[in-house]
Amino acid sequence: MTIIRFILGRLILLFNFIFAPKKAKREQELQQQLDATTRHFSLYQLNACPFCVKVRRTIRRENLNIEIRDIKQDNILAELMENGGKRTVPCLRIDREDGSSQWMYESKAIVHYLQQVAHAA
Repeated sequence: MTIIRFILGRLILLFNFIFAPKKAKREQELQQQLDATTRHFSLYQLNACPFCVKVRRTIRRENLNIEIRDIKQDNILAELMENGGKRTVPCLRIDREDGSSQWMYESKAIVHYLQQVAHAA
């Protein structure tokens, strides 16, 4: 089973690389406004997870400036578990100006939210 997951993960990454979506083009002022909005967003993810790939493709397609955090590195998983409450990925962390954070799970919800943010700018 581990070998099958490894092979499928590599295939997902290969196809994602080959068929990467084009970035949205916006006026510089609009892009800067959008970058300012998303500068406090972080995506907790695993590289070969198909649901994480779906969210990363949306980030690329919408040309969003979001920090990508792989839970296999350092203490990222511990941070996700401690603050978000679950080990589930993808997880979008939205840090608010008042110091609070919102932790959003489920790729479909994250994609929908990111599309709303991108089109509101």
